[in-house]
Amino acid sequence: MSMNGAIEDEPLRSCLVVQHLEPEAPYAIGDALTFAGVAVDVRRVFAGAPLPPDLADFAGLVIMGGPMSAQSDDGFPTRRAEIGLLTDALTRGVPTLGVCLGAQLLALAAGGMVYPGVAGPQVGWGPVELTELAAEDPLLAELPRQLTVFHWHWDTFDLPPDAVYLATSSRYRNQAFRSGPRAWGLQFHLEIDEQAVAAFLDEFRAEAVEAGTNPESIGKANPAMLRALAPHGAAVLSRFAELVATHDREQLAELP
Repeated sequence: MSMNGAIEDEPLRSCLVVQHLEPEAPYAIGDALTFAGVAVDVRRVFAGAPLPPDLADFAGLVIMGGPMSAQSDDGFPTRRAEIGLLTDALTRGVPTLGVCLGAQLLALAAGGMVYPGVAGPQVGWGPVELTELAAEDPLLAELPRQLTVFHWHWDTFDLPPDAVYLATSSRYRNQAFRSGPRAWGLQFHLEIDEQAVAAFLDEFRAEAVEAGTNPESIGKANPAMLRALAPHGAAVLSRFAELVATHDREQLAELP
């Protein structure tokens, strides 16, 4: 095994990452994949990067967040192509992670519904509670029952049929799920660091104010919140990265 975790004499596996906007980069997701020996193929669709027709050449799929609506093609020209990739991932059993908008798109691809949240926007730091089923989940097992995570969304979703319900919050019931053995949707952000939150606040400051959140209060809370979240986020993302790194060898072996 090499220093970065890759298996010697085997082709480097590649994970497709779809990035919708400059501030919503993969951050710690990319770091975890790289450390696991996975090539990170980031497609910056906002800059015109093309998407592949399917995942035949990829061992993983990550779809990041963005301000667009998962329900509409307006201002979202790659929406249908991304749902197609998610559908292909579910069919092939490719390890998949949808973050925020990506989680909503995964819910649609798996047969769920996405719609505006009646409780209003959820922006900034706030708790989620893991369900009992999360204790047996390949990514979320052994995490604390309650985590304070970073939210930035207006829409919410209904769980797809047969999805495993993994996390909830007082404002929005559905915060995380697994569809099939290895596709996860997280409505919140575990991948963030100081740079990521600063980028969110710079790009989306007006949205935070509109949501009734004080951007300065988010910034002040960052150091303590990130210190508390970092080890748990790292555990989840490293587990996902390992699934991508070992995907071909597992030959779609079913996970718990």
